[in-house]
Amino acid sequence: MTRFVHLTDLHISHPDANDPKDKGTSRDAMKRVVGIINAMDPQPDFVVASGDLTNMGDLASYALVRDLLKPLKSPVVMAMGNHDLRDGFRAVFGGEEGDAPYFHDAVLGGLHVVTLDTKVPGRVAGAICDVQFDFLSEALLRHLGLPKLIVMHHPPRVDDDGLPWGTIDMASTKKLAETLAGHNIAGILSGHIHINQIHQWHGIPICKNSGMDYTIDLLERQDLRLLEGTTMTICEHRASGLSVNFVPLSPEQKDLGTIDRARLLAFT
Repeated sequence: MTRFVHLTDLHISHPDANDPKDKGTSRDAMKRVVGIINAMDPQPDFVVASGDLTNMGDLASYALVRDLLKPLKSPVVMAMGNHDLRDGFRAVFGGEEGDAPYFHDAVLGGLHVVTLDTKVPGRVAGAICDVQFDFLSEALLRHLGLPKLIVMHHPPRVDDDGLPWGTIDMASTKKLAETLAGHNIAGILSGHIHINQIHQWHGIPICKNSGMDYTIDLLERQDLRLLEGTTMTICEHRASGLSVNFVPLSPEQKDLGTIDRARLLAFT
């Protein structure tokens, strides 16, 4: 079994970044979640942070992201989101200079993790470029005995009538479906829309959570209402498939009592 944690939409801003939307809560949320993850037993095989690492893309905020993530005991997989700026990210975390898409792959805990960059500069919506589709096609042929876990900030569009800003475009969605067809895909980890949701898309689970900054009121069907609320997911992959557990982090839940383990084991 492979066990991993999915974080998304960190939206970190350094206090000196003069971010007009900075509430300060995302920094506190990240400090708390790092402590929670480090206390897990057993430790996750890896942690995914699937984009919108910062809110403004400035160097000071990426340096703060680096410092906040540094205490994690598990390796971290990072992706770009629409709020991220690639040159600022690379200035802090390294890699080639410039605004080329940031994509990569690695074997972690028995999964082949393939990370794509769905950011389109100047747009809220996402897309996948041809260079990345070539990379993905080649990556899918590596480590053939391992299931593939795809990390991408914008999810595929599962509904033709869905809001276009919330996903990659339809052309990228269709090409992604064609590219992944016939391969052993454990799941797709995304964020962007700040809700806890799992879709089945061509037999592949798309897993999103509300992230580390805020969540969306799903009962409001006309406007976009932002609510207090942060979530991470604990994921477990077995031969039978992917299990996803949403873990609410804030607002803090009231303790109603505990049933001890001995009593739990006595239940029939």
